[in-house]
Amino acid sequence: MDSPTLENRILRKAEGALRLRTSRLIIVVERCTNDHNYSAIMRSAEALGVQHVYIIAPQDCNTTLKIDGQVGLDFETLDEASDAVADVGNKKLVLHRSNGIRVKGYTEAEVKDRVNHHLFAQRALEWLDVTEFNTTQECIDSLRRDGYQIWSTDLSQVAVTLDENGLGERDGREDVCCYCGRSGSSSIIPEKLAIVFGTEAVGCSTQMLEASDKRVYLPLRGFADSLNLSVATALVVHQLFLLDPTLIGAMSEEERMQLRRKWYAKLATQRIMTKSEKAKKRRLAGQIKALEEIQHKVSFPKSHPHALQPEQKDKLAKLPSIRKELEELDNELYAKALLAVEDLVLNPPEPISDMRRHDDHRISYTGKNTKKRGGEAWANMPATNYVKVEVDTSSFFRDRVKEKSNS
Repeated sequence: MDSPTLENRILRKAEGALRLRTSRLIIVVERCTNDHNYSAIMRSAEALGVQHVYIIAPQDCNTTLKIDGQVGLDFETLDEASDAVADVGNKKLVLHRSNGIRVKGYTEAEVKDRVNHHLFAQRALEWLDVTEFNTTQECIDSLRRDGYQIWSTDLSQVAVTLDENGLGERDGREDVCCYCGRSGSSSIIPEKLAIVFGTEAVGCSTQMLEASDKRVYLPLRGFADSLNLSVATALVVHQLFLLDPTLIGAMSEEERMQLRRKWYAKLATQRIMTKSEKAKKRRLAGQIKALEEIQHKVSFPKSHPHALQPEQKDKLAKLPSIRKELEELDNELYAKALLAVEDLVLNPPEPISDMRRHDDHRISYTGKNTKKRGGEAWANMPATNYVKVEVDTSSFFRDRVKEKSNS
């Protein structure tokens, strides 16, 4: 289990998540129009261990929030991000819908909610493989090429219940999950499955429904016959894992090795950066976001009635070179990080099997100001107390970089 004093804690936790990842199941989101749902789906996919998410006609969710002229979010620490949420009422704010239309008459609570969802989506996307498709047909073609069956969530009476009764009886052939040891049946859940969720208003498109091998729905017990899109996604995916536990950790060793190298290097990169490198990276990222806001005006002229000024056009022309500079810095850091972790990639530490944080280190995703306002109601709660991790992971990775560079 997790502990603040656990040796190689970060890598062991990453290894724990990696061993539980699945590629047998893909989540497909068709034309999601609400960035709250988009970010919640990403968070659920990551938490449940689904590595691949396909997005059809994705919305430009990162441009739906601007704080003090900054598009999107780029915080160095969780505390900094949470304090920004807490202090959001003191900042100049602009909200847009996913289609670029500016939101009028929003409340401070709505802004804080938007900020939180952007943060959660960013964290989840670090550990997911997200593939975007412009059209439904492109996505269908890709899934068919890779041998995936397509099940679409649907409320029509053509759909079958997502349980053993609706999906059919087991044929007696039992598989065993390589990680947890529980059994499941390949006769109920296909070897490779894409589960599709449609738009909030009308569900999956006719094109997707007609291309599906099966239409499914989650049995409900109330007057409401549907759920919020992100809630439905989490419950349906969880139900699939219950129906077939062999989905857990179902990934080829080749893909797992590739992910391990990527994840370990990412964790090392975050910890070997010097102050000057962090400042440079933050500066370049800020410039890119500012220029992307100008680009957003070009892409959505109806929501930005004023034409670009000549100096704005000049700045926009620099966007490719600034992106290249940031890419070169990232590549340099990644090379150092990879040098530090390559032997660990080949011989990984034992995974943490229980991903919950120890109470001594279960800090909530809230900043100091928010915790202060919690007052006595939050007194002595484990999630509000900070306990320093005794193992300095930054020193661990930096020392390995020096050691490998000199060898």
